[in-house]
Amino acid sequence: MTDATPPALTSLGLKATLPRLRVIEVFRQSALRHLGAEDVYRQLIQLGESVGLSTVYKVLSQFEQVGLLRRSELGQSHTVYELVDADSPRHGHLLCTASGQVTELHLPDLEQRLVELASQHGLQLRHWSLTAWGQPGDAGHCAHSGHAHPR
Repeated sequence: MTDATPPALTSLGLKATLPRLRVIEVFRQSALRHLGAEDVYRQLIQLGESVGLSTVYKVLSQFEQVGLLRRSELGQSHTVYELVDADSPRHGHLLCTASGQVTELHLPDLEQRLVELASQHGLQLRHWSLTAWGQPGDAGHCAHSGHAHPR
């Protein structure tokens, strides 16, 4: 989990409503870095908050639009969000199809190569996303690094 404090919601053009404050608090306090809307909803319910799932989806979308959260599509209609940390390099994701574990892939050489490729085609790279899926190898289970997070 990032220790970076997210910018004030008002500086991003959002009112600091209770649902928004609670959702961002869930991300800041969670041991997991990648959370789906249902994960956030369940954690809010466990904290005694009365918030609807549709409100959670709306807040996540708003946070993504202002750059507070980054959304990743992990296939089979599974979307996760994570706090954007300007001090942390971009990364991709490796998803174990058996366990659902998500491992962050830090690939600085890939990002530099994408910048070069975009430039060769007259473009300035604005965004990139990488998700790779794998299944357990011969050992019958996924081996995870220290950056693995269940989805």
